[in-house]
Amino acid sequence: MDININEVKEIFKEEGLKLTTQRRAILDVIVKNHSKHLSPEEVYDIVKVKYPEIGIATVYRTLQLLEKLNIIYRVNFDDGYNRYELNYDSENHHHHHLICLECGKVMEVKLDLLETLENEIEKENGFKIIDHNVKFFGYCANCQK
Repeated sequence: MDININEVKEIFKEEGLKLTTQRRAILDVIVKNHSKHLSPEEVYDIVKVKYPEIGIATVYRTLQLLEKLNIIYRVNFDDGYNRYELNYDSENHHHHHLICLECGKVMEVKLDLLETLENEIEKENGFKIIDHNVKFFGYCANCQK
């Protein structure tokens, strides 16, 4: 999966910020590992291989900045860690996740079957739903063996 780096540069420019080498390296790690839902520590471990001078604080600050700019978003799988994903389309709902209780593997579910339910909730409660987050906990195919 690719992200349009020119759009990212434009977002930074509009905010009066620079897409530094370190920020770009952190974003590249998230892009290249998009299906892994990396924690800040995992991002740091990958980035420091190529940029050993980078600090963990820089990774945390950059992730917070990328989140603030809606380039990435934070997810929590109730395992004590924040993890990050690319925000490909901030207009659509986030996808759902399957989380294995044995090995910790996280899989994405692209289906969004909750729109009808959301519409009902909005009508009944006079509440405008902007997003939802669904996590399914269970056991992956490998751990079921």
